[in-house]
Amino acid sequence: MPRLIVLALVAVTLAAIAFGWVTRPRLPAAERGRRLAERTGCFGCHGPEGTHGTANPGRTDKSVPEFTGDVMMYADSPDQIREWIRDGVTVKKAASQTWREQRQKGTLRMPAFKKRLSSGEIEDLVAFVTVMSEPEPADTAAARGQARARALGCFGCHGPGGGLSRPNPGSLKGYVPSWDGADFPELVRDRTEFGQWVEKGVSGRFGRNPMAMFFLKRAVLKMPAFETHLEPGDVDTLWRYVQWARTPGHAVSREEAMGGE
Repeated sequence: MPRLIVLALVAVTLAAIAFGWVTRPRLPAAERGRRLAERTGCFGCHGPEGTHGTANPGRTDKSVPEFTGDVMMYADSPDQIREWIRDGVTVKKAASQTWREQRQKGTLRMPAFKKRLSSGEIEDLVAFVTVMSEPEPADTAAARGQARARALGCFGCHGPGGGLSRPNPGSLKGYVPSWDGADFPELVRDRTEFGQWVEKGVSGRFGRNPMAMFFLKRAVLKMPAFETHLEPGDVDTLWRYVQWARTPGHAVSREEAMGGE
Protein backbone atom coordinates (compact mmCIF):
# COMPACT_ATOMS: atom_id res chain seq x y z
CA MET A 1 0.00 0.00 0.00
CA PRO A 2 1.46 3.38 -0.97
CA ARG A 3 2.81 5.47 1.87
CA LEU A 4 0.44 8.37 1.18
CA ILE A 5 -2.60 6.10 1.47
CA VAL A 6 -1.35 4.73 4.78
CA LEU A 7 -0.81 8.24 6.10
CA ALA A 8 -4.28 9.28 4.93
CA LEU A 9 -5.87 6.30 6.69
CA VAL A 10 -3.97 7.11 9.89
CA ALA A 11 -5.07 10.74 9.69
CA VAL A 12 -8.73 9.75 9.18
CA THR A 13 -8.54 7.29 12.07
CA LEU A 14 -7.01 9.88 14.40
CA ALA A 15 -9.62 12.44 13.35
CA ALA A 16 -12.41 9.94 14.07
CA ILE A 17 -10.96 9.18 17.49
CA ALA A 18 -10.61 12.88 18.27
CA PHE A 19 -14.20 13.59 17.18
CA GLY A 20 -15.45 10.68 19.27
CA TRP A 21 -13.59 12.02 22.29
CA VAL A 22 -14.98 15.53 21.86
CA THR A 23 -18.56 14.33 21.37
CA ARG A 24 -18.56 11.71 24.14
CA PRO A 25 -21.56 12.06 26.49
CA ARG A 26 -20.74 13.50 29.91
CA LEU A 27 -24.16 13.45 31.51
CA PRO A 28 -24.60 14.75 35.05
CA ALA A 29 -25.91 12.36 37.70
CA ALA A 30 -29.38 13.93 37.66
CA GLU A 31 -29.77 13.37 33.92
CA ARG A 32 -28.57 9.78 34.22
CA GLY A 33 -31.16 9.44 36.96
CA ARG A 34 -33.90 10.94 34.80
CA ARG A 35 -33.21 8.48 32.01
CA LEU A 36 -32.99 5.61 34.48
CA ALA A 37 -36.27 6.64 36.11
CA GLU A 38 -37.96 6.51 32.71
CA ARG A 39 -36.55 3.03 31.99
CA THR A 40 -37.34 1.76 35.47
CA GLY A 41 -41.02 2.72 35.37
CA CYS A 42 -40.98 5.53 37.94
CA PHE A 43 -42.97 7.84 35.68
CA GLY A 44 -45.79 5.31 35.47
CA CYS A 45 -46.89 6.37 38.97
CA HIS A 46 -45.15 9.72 39.52
CA GLY A 47 -46.00 11.07 36.05
CA PRO A 48 -43.70 12.47 33.33
CA GLU A 49 -40.39 13.41 34.99
CA GLY A 50 -42.15 12.97 38.33
CA THR A 51 -44.31 16.06 37.83
CA HIS A 52 -47.84 14.66 37.97
CA GLY A 53 -48.56 11.80 40.36
CA THR A 54 -51.37 9.49 39.34
CA ALA A 55 -54.49 8.90 41.44
CA ASN A 56 -54.04 6.46 44.33
CA PRO A 57 -57.49 5.38 45.60
CA GLY A 58 -57.69 4.40 49.24
CA ARG A 59 -55.22 6.94 50.62
CA THR A 60 -56.22 10.22 52.24
CA ASP A 61 -53.69 12.12 50.09
CA LYS A 62 -55.44 10.54 47.06
CA SER A 63 -52.47 10.61 44.66
CA VAL A 64 -48.86 9.50 44.26
CA PRO A 65 -46.50 12.33 45.32
CA GLU A 66 -44.75 14.49 42.72
CA PHE A 67 -41.01 15.15 42.78
CA THR A 68 -41.50 18.88 42.17
CA GLY A 69 -43.22 19.80 45.43
CA ASP A 70 -44.74 16.90 47.30
CA VAL A 71 -41.37 15.26 47.85
CA MET A 72 -40.55 17.68 50.67
CA MET A 73 -43.55 16.35 52.62
CA TYR A 74 -42.11 12.86 52.43
CA ALA A 75 -38.35 13.45 52.45
CA ASP A 76 -36.50 16.51 53.69
CA SER A 77 -33.00 15.43 52.68
CA PRO A 78 -31.14 13.38 50.05
CA ASP A 79 -30.67 10.66 52.69
CA GLN A 80 -34.41 10.22 53.05
CA ILE A 81 -34.91 10.25 49.27
CA ARG A 82 -32.32 7.47 49.13
CA GLU A 83 -34.26 5.46 51.74
CA TRP A 84 -37.47 5.78 49.74
CA ILE A 85 -35.82 4.50 46.58
CA ARG A 86 -33.72 1.79 48.19
CA ASP A 87 -36.19 0.47 50.78
CA GLY A 88 -39.57 1.74 49.60
CA VAL A 89 -39.96 3.78 52.80
CA THR A 90 -37.92 5.95 55.14
CA VAL A 91 -37.00 4.81 58.63
CA LYS A 92 -39.13 7.64 60.01
CA LYS A 93 -42.24 6.72 58.02
CA ALA A 94 -41.83 3.01 58.73
CA ALA A 95 -42.04 3.77 62.45
CA SER A 96 -45.41 5.49 62.01
CA GLN A 97 -48.48 3.30 62.53
CA THR A 98 -50.63 5.86 60.72
CA TRP A 99 -48.38 5.69 57.66
CA ARG A 100 -48.38 1.88 57.67
CA GLU A 101 -52.18 1.86 57.77
CA GLN A 102 -52.35 4.35 54.90
CA ARG A 103 -49.93 2.24 52.86
CA GLN A 104 -52.15 -0.80 53.25
CA LYS A 105 -55.22 1.16 52.13
CA GLY A 106 -53.53 2.59 49.05
CA THR A 107 -53.92 0.97 45.65
CA LEU A 108 -50.35 1.87 44.65
CA ARG A 109 -47.34 1.26 46.91
CA MET A 110 -43.77 2.45 46.56
CA PRO A 111 -41.51 -0.52 45.67
CA ALA A 112 -38.03 -1.09 47.09
CA PHE A 113 -35.35 -0.98 44.39
CA LYS A 114 -32.36 -2.20 46.40
CA LYS A 115 -32.38 -5.60 44.66
CA ARG A 116 -32.96 -4.17 41.19
CA LEU A 117 -30.52 -1.26 41.05
CA SER A 118 -26.86 -0.78 41.89
CA SER A 119 -25.80 1.72 44.53
CA GLY A 120 -24.56 4.01 41.77
CA GLU A 121 -27.91 3.89 39.97
CA ILE A 122 -29.70 4.69 43.22
CA GLU A 123 -27.44 7.70 43.71
CA ASP A 124 -28.30 8.90 40.20
CA LEU A 125 -32.00 8.64 41.05
CA VAL A 126 -31.42 10.56 44.28
CA ALA A 127 -29.70 13.29 42.27
CA PHE A 128 -32.60 13.44 39.81
CA VAL A 129 -35.33 13.63 42.46
CA THR A 130 -33.33 16.26 44.36
CA VAL A 131 -32.94 18.39 41.23
CA MET A 132 -36.66 18.14 40.48
CA SER A 133 -37.49 19.42 43.98
CA GLU A 134 -35.32 22.52 43.26
CA PRO A 135 -33.42 23.09 46.52
CA GLU A 136 -33.18 26.78 47.38
CA PRO A 137 -29.84 28.51 48.04
CA ALA A 138 -29.38 30.18 51.41
CA ASP A 139 -27.24 32.79 49.65
CA THR A 140 -29.49 35.76 48.80
CA ALA A 141 -27.83 36.58 45.47
CA ALA A 142 -27.89 32.94 44.35
CA ALA A 143 -31.54 32.65 45.37
CA ARG A 144 -32.38 35.70 43.25
CA GLY A 145 -30.46 34.15 40.38
CA GLN A 146 -32.54 30.99 40.72
CA ALA A 147 -35.75 33.04 40.69
CA ARG A 148 -34.65 35.04 37.64
CA ALA A 149 -33.58 31.88 35.79
CA ARG A 150 -37.02 30.47 36.42
CA ALA A 151 -38.72 33.67 35.27
CA LEU A 152 -36.60 33.86 32.10
CA GLY A 153 -37.48 30.29 31.16
CA CYS A 154 -33.95 28.89 31.52
CA PHE A 155 -35.17 25.79 33.31
CA GLY A 156 -37.34 24.82 30.37
CA CYS A 157 -34.32 23.63 28.38
CA HIS A 158 -31.71 23.17 31.12
CA GLY A 159 -34.13 21.43 33.49
CA PRO A 160 -35.11 22.44 37.03
CA GLY A 161 -32.22 24.25 38.65
CA GLY A 162 -30.31 23.92 35.37
CA GLY A 163 -29.48 20.37 36.42
CA LEU A 164 -30.63 18.21 33.49
CA SER A 165 -29.33 17.49 29.99
CA ARG A 166 -32.44 16.99 27.91
CA PRO A 167 -32.11 15.75 24.31
CA ASN A 168 -31.23 18.33 21.66
CA PRO A 169 -31.03 16.72 18.20
CA GLY A 170 -28.41 18.21 15.91
CA SER A 171 -26.23 19.63 18.68
CA LEU A 172 -22.65 18.49 19.16
CA LYS A 173 -23.43 15.95 21.87
CA GLY A 174 -27.15 15.58 21.30
CA TYR A 175 -28.29 17.22 24.52
CA VAL A 176 -28.58 20.57 26.28
CA PRO A 177 -25.66 20.98 28.72
CA SER A 178 -26.51 21.22 32.41
CA TRP A 179 -25.07 24.02 34.54
CA ASP A 180 -23.49 21.64 37.02
CA GLY A 181 -22.11 19.09 34.54
CA ALA A 182 -18.67 18.35 33.13
CA ASP A 183 -19.53 20.01 29.78
CA PHE A 184 -20.11 23.45 31.30
CA PRO A 185 -16.45 24.55 31.73
CA GLU A 186 -15.82 23.72 28.07
CA LEU A 187 -18.58 26.12 27.06
CA VAL A 188 -18.16 28.80 29.70
CA ARG A 189 -14.67 29.68 30.89
CA ASP A 190 -15.56 32.58 33.17
CA ARG A 191 -18.09 35.25 34.13
CA THR A 192 -17.37 37.21 30.95
CA GLU A 193 -18.21 34.31 28.65
CA PHE A 194 -21.27 33.50 30.74
CA GLY A 195 -22.53 37.04 30.22
CA GLN A 196 -22.01 36.71 26.47
CA TRP A 197 -24.02 33.50 26.34
CA VAL A 198 -26.86 35.04 28.36
CA GLU A 199 -26.97 38.39 26.55
CA LYS A 200 -26.08 37.39 22.97
CA GLY A 201 -26.97 33.69 22.86
CA VAL A 202 -23.36 32.72 22.10
CA SER A 203 -19.93 33.57 23.45
CA GLY A 204 -17.42 35.49 21.36
CA ARG A 205 -15.09 32.47 21.38
CA PHE A 206 -17.74 30.13 19.96
CA GLY A 207 -19.04 32.78 17.58
CA ARG A 208 -15.61 32.90 15.94
CA ASN A 209 -15.37 29.12 15.63
CA PRO A 210 -16.95 27.83 12.36
CA MET A 211 -17.24 24.25 13.65
CA ALA A 212 -18.92 25.37 16.86
CA MET A 213 -21.36 27.56 14.93
CA PHE A 214 -22.18 24.67 12.59
CA PHE A 215 -23.48 22.60 15.49
CA LEU A 216 -25.12 25.54 17.26
CA LYS A 217 -27.07 26.44 14.13
CA ARG A 218 -27.96 22.80 13.41
CA ALA A 219 -29.32 22.14 16.91
CA VAL A 220 -33.09 22.03 17.37
CA LEU A 221 -32.88 23.95 20.66
CA LYS A 222 -30.85 27.14 20.39
CA MET A 223 -29.65 29.40 23.17
CA PRO A 224 -31.70 32.62 22.96
CA ALA A 225 -30.31 36.12 23.45
CA PHE A 226 -31.81 37.58 26.63
CA GLU A 227 -30.24 41.03 26.38
CA THR A 228 -33.54 42.91 26.03
CA HIS A 229 -35.24 40.86 28.75
CA LEU A 230 -32.70 41.26 31.54
CA GLU A 231 -33.08 43.38 34.64
CA PRO A 232 -30.13 45.27 36.15
CA GLY A 233 -27.80 42.84 37.89
CA ASP A 234 -29.34 39.72 36.34
CA VAL A 235 -26.14 38.37 34.82
CA ASP A 236 -24.32 38.63 38.16
CA THR A 237 -27.07 36.90 40.13
CA LEU A 238 -27.49 34.22 37.46
CA TRP A 239 -23.75 33.59 37.56
CA ARG A 240 -23.89 33.44 41.36
CA TYR A 241 -26.60 30.81 41.15
CA VAL A 242 -24.65 28.75 38.61
CA GLN A 243 -21.62 28.82 40.91
CA TRP A 244 -23.82 27.64 43.77
CA ALA A 245 -25.26 24.85 41.60
CA ARG A 246 -21.73 23.72 40.71
CA THR A 247 -20.65 23.53 44.35
CA PRO A 248 -20.43 19.88 45.52
CA GLY A 249 -23.07 19.04 48.09
CA HIS A 250 -25.17 22.13 47.36
CA ALA A 251 -28.40 20.11 47.41
CA VAL A 252 -29.28 20.69 51.06
CA SER A 253 -32.65 20.20 52.66
CA ARG A 254 -35.28 22.93 52.37
CA GLU A 255 -35.03 23.49 56.14
CA GLU A 256 -31.25 23.98 55.90
CA ALA A 257 -31.62 26.20 52.83
CA MET A 258 -34.06 28.43 54.72
CA GLY A 259 -31.65 28.78 57.63
CA GLY A 260 -33.38 26.29 59.89
CA GLU A 261 -36.73 28.10 59.93
